[in-house]
Amino acid sequence: MTSTENPRVGVRARTRSAILRAAATVLAHDRNAPLSMVAEAAAVGRSTLHRYFPEREELLAATYQEALSEIGRAMDEAAVEEGPALEAMRRVVAAHVEAGDWVTFAFGDTANEAFDDAPSGTDPEPAILTDLVKRGQREGAFDPDADPNWVVQVLWALVFTGLERAERGHMPRHSVAPTVVRTLERGIGVRG
Repeated sequence: MTSTENPRVGVRARTRSAILRAAATVLAHDRNAPLSMVAEAAAVGRSTLHRYFPEREELLAATYQEALSEIGRAMDEAAVEEGPALEAMRRVVAAHVEAGDWVTFAFGDTANEAFDDAPSGTDPEPAILTDLVKRGQREGAFDPDADPNWVVQVLWALVFTGLERAERGHMPRHSVAPTVVRTLERGIGVRG
């Protein structure tokens, strides 16, 4: 019997997914939040959460891995290597804003201590982004004197700031991506 034929497998996967999504949302903003808050956000009981993740560290590790997967999917959907670099950068920003809680959980301030020993493949400056900046420089869209690593760090800072401002109610969530893009383009764009 395959997993599509067994409804219990589907329910189990959906429950696990709901717990991980809730953990990313709750723990992205307060790494010390009680697991009862995660259970409540996932609309499951604490005993259910503990059946899936008996220890807090197991939940954190699984949520971190799921965050990396979700961010990877967002990057795939952004089609970074397609079209002009400027358009690709806009798609990258939109994808990261869309994956907001996953991004904040994996790379935000509260994640720094928890994942200091993360595998090297989880570098927040993936080569695909620095390559995108270099491509934009070659195309004449981005300032050729800007250090690509610096630009990627600025991108992350703008995305985090936008997500944080939206979370605190200082700006609507739908305006984060356009604000980040506008700020980024004015900062790294070639002036004519």
